Amino acid sequence: MSDPQPTRVLVVEDEPVLRGTVVNYLERTGLTCRGIADGLEAVDTARDWQPEVVVLDLGLPGLDGIEVCRRIRTFSDCYVLMLTARAEELDTLVGLSVGADDYMTKPFSARELVARVQVLLRRPRRDAPHAAPTRWVFGDLVVLPDSREALVDGNPVDLTRTEFDLLQALARRPRTVLTRHQLTTEVWGGDRGGDDHLVDVHVANLRRKLGDDPASPRYITTVRGVGHRMGSGS
Repeated sequence: MSDPQPTRVLVVEDEPVLRGTVVNYLERTGLTCRGIADGLEAVDTARDWQPEVVVLDLGLPGLDGIEVCRRIRTFSDCYVLMLTARAEELDTLVGLSVGADDYMTKPFSARELVARVQVLLRRPRRDAPHAAPTRWVFGDLVVLPDSREALVDGNPVDLTRTEFDLLQALARRPRTVLTRHQLTTEVWGGDRGGDDHLVDVHVANLRRKLGDDPASPRYITTVRGVGHRMGSGS
């Protein structure tokens, strides 16, 4: 029996020292890494090399990280961890809206970045077969946890891994309000206090893809000041 292929991580960062440091720390954990400084080259490498994770700097020259992420999402569901030197919330929200799974703001600890990558690679978590139902049904929405599919009116919905993980976390406990802290812990792992908008942006993405109007929700209801739950507001 052949040995399993090592997990591949593509690091896209135009700052040579930082790129080398990140690659070095990731390789120490047994991951196979490639370091890229250019956005266009990153898209081509992601298509040909098919990494499981892309660590992607937002502020690349030329083709920036937002556009790189957008293009990668047209052919890959790899995890994308976005790096930004700008702490403005708008940058983060835009990055998440094009399909990034997580983000870190510079400066950051290389050890923390490695930990974030390892959390991503431990997903998706599957429930034990005896505990997971074959499907959850919410009106026209059907969630299939075993095959990781979501159907609306019988049509498959194209969700990223993180979007499905969030949907599954809500769907497995219908009509139970989950706080943003509970959702960040379950979906992203670890103590992510202060990252409320990480959940809110992904919930907004889910609603858009499911065709769910937040003003009159059919599937995901926001309980102001608390969190989100599956089930309409009626």
